Amino acid sequence: MSKKKQFVLRIDSEKYEALEKWAADEFRSVNGQLEWLIDKALKQAGRLRKTGNENSEQESI
Repeated sequence: MSKKKQFVLRIDSEKYEALEKWAADEFRSVNGQLEWLIDKALKQAGRLRKTGNENSEQESI
C-alpha cells in the first residue's frame, strides 16, 4: 500500500455540502469520495499508471 500524503483543501461551503451529500449517497466519507473522484479523473486523463490492483466494481460506480 502506498503512503498517503496529507494536504489542506479549501472549498466553499456550497460545494462541500454537495460533495458531502454525494459521498453519503454512495456510502463513502467525504475524504473517500474525493480520493475516488481524483483517482477516476487521473485514470480517465491517462495520468495514472495502472497497478493491476484495480477493483473493476468500483470503476463502474
